[in-house]
Amino acid sequence: EIRKLIIQEIAPLVDEYQTDNLGNVIAIKKGISSQKKVMIGAHMDEIGFIVTHIDDQGFVRFHTLGGFDPKTLTAQRVIVHGKKDLIGVMGSKPIHVMTPEERTKVPKTTDYFIDLGMSKKDVEKYISVGDSITRERKLIEMGNCVNCKSIDNRVSVFVLIETLKKLKKPPYDVYAVFTVQEEVGIRGAQVSALKIQPDFGFGLDTTIAYDVPGAAGHEKITELGKGAAIKIMDSQTICDYRMVRYMKEIAVKEGIKTQVEILPAGGTDTMGIQRSTPGGSIAGAVSIPTRHIHQVIEMANKNDIHQSIELLTACIEKLDQYDWSFK
Repeated sequence: EIRKLIIQEIAPLVDEYQTDNLGNVIAIKKGISSQKKVMIGAHMDEIGFIVTHIDDQGFVRFHTLGGFDPKTLTAQRVIVHGKKDLIGVMGSKPIHVMTPEERTKVPKTTDYFIDLGMSKKDVEKYISVGDSITRERKLIEMGNCVNCKSIDNRVSVFVLIETLKKLKKPPYDVYAVFTVQEEVGIRGAQVSALKIQPDFGFGLDTTIAYDVPGAAGHEKITELGKGAAIKIMDSQTICDYRMVRYMKEIAVKEGIKTQVEILPAGGTDTMGIQRSTPGGSIAGAVSIPTRHIHQVIEMANKNDIHQSIELLTACIEKLDQYDWSFK
């Protein structure tokens, strides 16, 4: 469904687009020169679940797709995408009948089941093993922030679409790739980079904003409202120091508010873009600070989102004006 919406939005903005065998949407905006290629990756998938079993009472068991903190599943609504979409709720053992030991233990995903309020016979009219499940939570505005499920990474999809609107005549051909299966292994970015073989690459994803009560200064990674984040490294990627330097210089020249990001755990499409082309690409990343990641209450600051659009646009437009030699 998200792919249909993306194609509808980008069709009038680019010279051509295609969907590859894995499901990535690759949009091409021609530049002044085709001697070099720029790839930007924003994953359109979200964390979710897959149906593994329907028991005799109609309760659905599932396996996770992507990283989950099990305690975030408690009391959540989900959508099971079968022959038709059905709303379900995450159920677990009521606290009233738990033993003292059960009340204090850390929950596991296997402690949960999905209750569709239907019999097995009725459930199986619409749902089969292998159907996907997503979380149900609408987007709202809170203060100067947006809040919803799957800001990771739909906010980057938004940033990339808005960047395509702002780009007029970039110096090089731009490949805007809306990737699949990032949450389960950065798969879409790897196969699309193999196809494109970019000279320059930008990952575009959320990052941890741990600017909440109890967080020490060295733990924050990023903070909401402090601007777009320029990635230095994460667990999968050490960004090219030339690209980091370039992005910092562009931000200063253009008056774009930024902060730096070092993420000790977790990776993004930047890895696939950097490493899945012969000799590698000169790669970096724009990261959008986000609180409560991988929960249904993810939160991003609207000013940070705007600064991310400005930074990505400026960095693409001025790539031919920088000395990329090793120093």
